[in-house]
Amino acid sequence: MNVKKMLSLEIMLSLLFFLAFEPWCIYSKERLLVGMTLVRNATAHGALCLDGSLPAYHLHRGFGAGANNWILQFEGGGWCNDIPSCLERAKTRRGSTRYMTKLEVFSGILSNNASLNPDFYNWNRVKLRYCDGASFSGDSKFDNGTSLLYFRGQKIWEAIIHDLLPKGLGRARKALLSGCSAGGLATFMHCDSFTKMLPSNASVKCLSDAGFFLDEQDINLNYTMSSFYHDLVAIQGIEKNLNQNCTRSINNSELCFFPQYALKYITTPYFILNSAYDVYQFHHSLVPPSADLHGHWNHCKLNPAACDANQINVLQGLRRDMLVALYPFYKNSRRVGMFINSCFAHCQSESQDTWFADDSPRIHNKKIAEAVGDWYFSRRMTKEIDCPYPCDATCHNLIPSTQV
Repeated sequence: MNVKKMLSLEIMLSLLFFLAFEPWCIYSKERLLVGMTLVRNATAHGALCLDGSLPAYHLHRGFGAGANNWILQFEGGGWCNDIPSCLERAKTRRGSTRYMTKLEVFSGILSNNASLNPDFYNWNRVKLRYCDGASFSGDSKFDNGTSLLYFRGQKIWEAIIHDLLPKGLGRARKALLSGCSAGGLATFMHCDSFTKMLPSNASVKCLSDAGFFLDEQDINLNYTMSSFYHDLVAIQGIEKNLNQNCTRSINNSELCFFPQYALKYITTPYFILNSAYDVYQFHHSLVPPSADLHGHWNHCKLNPAACDANQINVLQGLRRDMLVALYPFYKNSRRVGMFINSCFAHCQSESQDTWFADDSPRIHNKKIAEAVGDWYFSRRMTKEIDCPYPCDATCHNLIPSTQV
């Protein structure tokens, strides 16, 4: 083999070694694409996705003044609360890393561009992939001899943290645990434990984006979400991982899966980012398909402007119930920040358009990124509550047709 071929082989081997063992990224048309890292030792700890595949995360390293600061972002994506739905989920990217994209776009709160993410752009930014179907909180297994499902969200959370601690998380000076949707709910589950895993002198705070799911009656006066969560907690073995102070204070312990009951027992500073007309809660909790068999709400679900007066009144009731649930924290807690806008949206921190752009949603002329930054760095008290729909002209009403 000549010298030229040997050099080429060495370069190829070095590249393969780098890609196999280091977090990696690609810049594509100004988009930051970050490679997946599998947690190789997860099997030894029983930390497996629904189908038994390894859990994973995406890490993009911080730099400069942010080199010792960390954001961990839980991925969202609903839940499965019975064996058939979990078996189906296990065959998709929501239940297996085998089907996940190996590159993830980092934008919004995960962007590394100072002009797009001014307060957190140079932090270490991590996206935790979601493959357990229970907001990283279950600890059980189903095995009937034919089918096997791992409900190991709690162990996945612990395995990822233990993988990151020696990579610098264990030396964090500042940290923010955040998440969207089911990932936003996961922050309520793990906020205080995250704080305890980091240095005692670290500044640790938590952010829930579209994760403040309400214990709400649907239009037929049924507690659809409460019933759903009851089955979820039971099948996935979640109860032992719920906030113990909450479960001791309430008759139905599974209700502590709802943030409105758990938040008062969380001691770490918290920021609630939510739409008062959250699209997921509108479509699945307030007006689930089971409560609207004839589709009277279909047009309203697709376009708020198509809602009739009675439907608008029902939606205003959803907003009112959210504000009532948040009022004790708005009124009495200095550690809680909030940005509750009147947009028909679900998850606003990962999208650049809603996080920090020229036409991003605002409350009192403040964008979401500015509100979160002001709260995290204690620049000023941030408790922003929007006026009722349809008053806010800055909204991006993001209603995917697949929701209906």
